[in-house]
Amino acid sequence: MKQTMIIGVVLIALGVGALAYQGITYTTREKIIDIGPIQATHEIRKTIPLSPLLGGLTLLGGIVLFLVGSRAKE
Repeated sequence: MKQTMIIGVVLIALGVGALAYQGITYTTREKIIDIGPIQATHEIRKTIPLSPLLGGLTLLGGIVLFLVGSRAKE
């Protein structure tokens, strides 16, 4: 496979993933109390939103790169 086609396939996969999940969620732990041997923590869930526009543009760019790579003659 040509490099352009490989990059196109990767961008297509990332674009579909971005459209499907709409964001990245992760969990962090924060100490609330730390008195000697006694500790209390609190888990906080945070989300980084991904715009559907970003996913669509990534998907479209991947399709264009894939088509350009398949039509190029070497």
